[in-house]
Amino acid sequence: MPMMERMRSLAPAFIITVGALFVLFMVISDSNVLEALGGKTNYIGKVNGKEITYQEFQTALDRQLENLKQQTGQDIDESQMDQIREQVWESIVNQVLIEQAVQKFGITVSDEEIKEIILGENPPDFLKQNFVDSLGNFNRQLYEQALFDPRNKEALVQAEEFVRQQRLTQKLQSYLLAGIVVTEDEVKQKFIDQNISMEADYVLFDVNSVPESEIQVTDADLKSYFDKNINLYKQPPQRKLQFVLFPNVPSADDTNLVLKNLQNILRKIKEEGADFKEMVDIYSEIPYSRDTLSVQYFTPEALKLISSANPGDVIGPVAAPQGFTIYKFFGKVPSTETFARASHILINQKGSDEKNLEEANKIYQRLIAGEDFGKLAKEFSADPGSGKNGGDLGFFTKGMMVKEFEDAVFNGKVGEIQKPVKTSYGYHIIKVTDRINYKFVVERLSMQVKQSATTKDRIYNQANDFSFLANKNGFESEAKLMGYEIRETPLFSEQSVSVPAIGPNKQLVKYSFENSVNTVSPPFKTPSGYVVVRIAEALGERFTPFDEVKVSMKPAVIREKKFEKLEKTAKEVYSKAGGDIYKIPQIRPDLTIQQTGPFTAQGTIPNLGRDYAFINKAQSLEVGKTTEPFKGMRGYYIMRLTKKTPFDKDTYSAQAATIKMQLLNEKKARFINEWLEQMKKDAKIVDNRFMFFGY
Repeated sequence: MPMMERMRSLAPAFIITVGALFVLFMVISDSNVLEALGGKTNYIGKVNGKEITYQEFQTALDRQLENLKQQTGQDIDESQMDQIREQVWESIVNQVLIEQAVQKFGITVSDEEIKEIILGENPPDFLKQNFVDSLGNFNRQLYEQALFDPRNKEALVQAEEFVRQQRLTQKLQSYLLAGIVVTEDEVKQKFIDQNISMEADYVLFDVNSVPESEIQVTDADLKSYFDKNINLYKQPPQRKLQFVLFPNVPSADDTNLVLKNLQNILRKIKEEGADFKEMVDIYSEIPYSRDTLSVQYFTPEALKLISSANPGDVIGPVAAPQGFTIYKFFGKVPSTETFARASHILINQKGSDEKNLEEANKIYQRLIAGEDFGKLAKEFSADPGSGKNGGDLGFFTKGMMVKEFEDAVFNGKVGEIQKPVKTSYGYHIIKVTDRINYKFVVERLSMQVKQSATTKDRIYNQANDFSFLANKNGFESEAKLMGYEIRETPLFSEQSVSVPAIGPNKQLVKYSFENSVNTVSPPFKTPSGYVVVRIAEALGERFTPFDEVKVSMKPAVIREKKFEKLEKTAKEVYSKAGGDIYKIPQIRPDLTIQQTGPFTAQGTIPNLGRDYAFINKAQSLEVGKTTEPFKGMRGYYIMRLTKKTPFDKDTYSAQAATIKMQLLNEKKARFINEWLEQMKKDAKIVDNRFMFFGY
């Protein structure tokens, strides 16, 4: 019997743990389940014609979710699912491209190679890890006994497949990276950049020292700059979308379900004597605690009930920031803070201080005569937030309002309408409605109102129905008929990660550039809900017209002209100083000699940052030598190198091998990433995930 067949028949039980290590390499057979359920295509995508089935994707996704759960100890939140699906999709696409490259280059791994790897002197770590003792000694006898145990043939087949895929990947990398080398000069330069420290004296001719009033910019200057930098104004292809949003919000049924559950809990507490803490431990989404809370923690409805409750009363359910809450009330305790509740009518819209005061006094007189404060606030207040609530600002404490307003509220009488008070916002007519200097001791049982699966399905179906009808009857006409609001995005490019006004969705961006104007999309899932879009505008690559950027480019032209002026000035000063940097302050007292302090090419220069022109000049300069004026990030420099640590041959010899390996690994990683990205760009990738997950 061939060795490989013999090994397969003697598979060890322990190897079954390696299954998770190579799920993305497994070839999962097609399933006809989806087609049987509704005729939907069974593949979730294609890479150069290679189908990726829904089952293959879902298996990889389930495995990733399980791995994450084991790492975190928690179930994965629904809000993370889109990101995880994207990661799994990218992994599968990468793996297919790698497999196709392996086939293209004719790379193979023989059974003999796999045998040598598994039975060789140093077997793979994932196989031998269970046979290494606490001192790190590998027990080959036990390892081979396990290999020849005839109980788990299938597990060893999986281990062989994993080893095969590992070896194929290694061979592919060797093939691709065969030409990657690191030269002696590169190693030496890296050592110099890391280890050679320099110091310099310098004079800076700062670009910001040139007044803009000295710079004249003509249309000809602007046009010349535009022509020289035309590529800066190249616009990539762009798209604009119209869209209808179907928001992901809980329905009335979802709200009623929470209320019904809380009412049942309240009944158990009140009628059946259930312990409040036990009910909190079982049902509440906020852990049990007894809290001392100020009035700001309660909605007006809850505050009204609690203010009239007796110690021991259980009240609710009432609306709360967490959804709905049942409170158990234990009493009031004194507070060091005083909270006031007030309503106001703000007048600032009459064009002048005098007219605003006149209008405020008129309204004040109407209120004194008995007219309703809330009604007049809704009609006249320039504060839209409180105005729609009849002027009510809720409770607040000292330090939260401007001083004039705060003084009027905390010194005024409760229930009294005050004469207009002036602040920086305008004139306020104020009515203090309550003042409290105590807190409430409560326990809470809270439930959030969450969107149910039924509601999610209903929203998706609404979006899907609209997409179908909009394709048939027209996007705008169908939206108008259904009473849906049509919104519009700004123009965006194919490189955008997020669609403006919609949110992050790479698949929607991709869809927008793969389809033509007036195409109506299927539903795409976004952070806010589902959107159905119509491609409203498609612009190809173009250059922004000169007239559109004429104004915005002016600061760049001014800066360029400042540099030109500085260059002339720096050369004149350098010439007058005879190339002696230390004579420059005598010629120009406004210029000073500055010191860098120690710096390396890989670090930053004190007070200058990473100015590569300065660093390169310093590296090329001998100690004691002075440069002619040269351009840097902040202006023109004249530099004299004062110190440079010598090149240490012994240290270089000790570090050279490590540096070379570091550079080689960096080059290899960069090459592989660039190769893979180019493979993706060149590949024909079909992504049907939106058909399965509402992308």
